[in-house]
Amino acid sequence: MATGSARILLVHCPDRPGLVHEITGVVFRAGFNITSNAEFVDSATGRFFMRTVFEGSGDPRELSRRLAERLPVAAQIRLVARRPRVLAILASKEYHCVGDLLLRHDFGELNARIAAVISNHATLQGLVERFGVPFVYVPHDGLTREQHEERILEVLRPLRPDYLVLARYMRILSPEFVERYRHRIVNIHHSFLPAFAGAHPYRKAFERGVKIIGATAHFVTAQLDEGPIVAQNVLPVDHTYTVRDLVRVGRDVERTVLAAALQLVLDDRVFIWNNRTIIL
Repeated sequence: MATGSARILLVHCPDRPGLVHEITGVVFRAGFNITSNAEFVDSATGRFFMRTVFEGSGDPRELSRRLAERLPVAAQIRLVARRPRVLAILASKEYHCVGDLLLRHDFGELNARIAAVISNHATLQGLVERFGVPFVYVPHDGLTREQHEERILEVLRPLRPDYLVLARYMRILSPEFVERYRHRIVNIHHSFLPAFAGAHPYRKAFERGVKIIGATAHFVTAQLDEGPIVAQNVLPVDHTYTVRDLVRVGRDVERTVLAAALQLVLDDRVFIWNNRTIIL
């Protein structure tokens, strides 16, 4: 059989017996070979999730048609071609997450192209331009949130990003802006959510006397820091750590968590259901 480009099939639907057998049979009969497969059933909600990687000389449109005929009417079926995605990064003054993503991008570790870094401060311009990535300064002074977001949208429109990455972007996005990129904005929050949501989480953690410091990468929703969680991690701390120490330790875990979350998203491993993520 001639081998074509690898594609990914994502299926989400109500569970019923035999779904794995049925889906893989349709893929085979459509002229494709499965190279990787993972599935999960959420017993609490009766939902079925499946991610299948396949290749071959068949017609993807025919495969979509056959699947739609065989699966429940409410099934969500996505066929995704494996290709580098386009990212736009929104940042403010903090360098660590932006710098880490630029370095990974420069060495080809991201399955994506960073189209631009957009910032409401000029602080990171030198860092970004060292990597040959466009830096766009969009100051917010004297503007309402809506006016500032419209200027950002003017930058984003020609870039047509698949995802926006909030790499310590220290402004709250309006619900209208978030809805334009629904489930396509990934944020890194500098705490182990749901603990210490909102502003100044390191100071709050210090005042609470925490013994671990963490970070959370999540999809952005209209509810601040309450979107579906993609990745989290923690590092141990103790009573000797000052607020500055917590910030220093936190920066390390923030950048690794954000990079891990982006890899999962860019590899099409993340399903969103009821404000939760299923990762296959």
